[in-house]
Amino acid sequence: MIALGTAHRAQETRHHRSLDNGFSFHRSEWMDGGRDPALSPTVFLVEQPPHSVLHPHFHTQNQFQVVAEGSGTLGRQRVGPGSAHYAGAYTGYGPLIAGPEGLSYFTIRAAYETGAHFLPADRAQLRRGPKRHAHGPWHEGADAATLQALQGTARTPLIDPDAEGLEAFSLLVPAGSAVELPPATGAGQFQLVLAGEYVAPQGRLGRWESRFLSCGKDTGGCCAGAAGLHLLVLRMPHTAAEYARQDAPSDFSCISGR
Repeated sequence: MIALGTAHRAQETRHHRSLDNGFSFHRSEWMDGGRDPALSPTVFLVEQPPHSVLHPHFHTQNQFQVVAEGSGTLGRQRVGPGSAHYAGAYTGYGPLIAGPEGLSYFTIRAAYETGAHFLPADRAQLRRGPKRHAHGPWHEGADAATLQALQGTARTPLIDPDAEGLEAFSLLVPAGSAVELPPATGAGQFQLVLAGEYVAPQGRLGRWESRFLSCGKDTGGCCAGAAGLHLLVLRMPHTAAEYARQDAPSDFSCISGR
């Protein structure tokens, strides 16, 4: 499966939401891969108002979050433009507190789910199993001058790889140069444009647009556009076996290193 996340779709889907606990925000859908319980890549943007608080919670799927604009804190961690956070399934995290200019961030999952489970109210719904957090540093998109001056591809590790296949890194790629990526493994690979233009077989992607490749899909055939490229790559591990849904088919044949 290959899916694209586009600004056009986001513009068409931006809407205001309020949760039962009073948290109010705007949300836009950048990628819609359906609602299949095993594979349905999802990318949406949350726009959190200044000084607002999203209380501690957990999800039933592994997820990345990438800050687009603004600043704030996630738990004790300061977050800002380009910083990435990973939370495994059934791993509580938060609170997420927006700074004075607000905070907007992408939520990225390989499988669709209906929403957050807030703590401590939903503690009974937690399951026993591995808990995993990982934080990357602030990593703002490169400016035009930096992209134009590139002499070769540069890779920056953001979240170190682990045995389960989790990893996050970025690439700075000169204009017209090929984008060379590792194979899509685990639950798939997300590619998010931080700056410049990404030319893929499925189309041209600009800032904050994205592409998902499921396990085994060819990552080749892509290059940087005329302005160069700053690309964030997120490698999503499978949800731990302890958390596998009883009603969802699971295929663990495609894992990192095999």
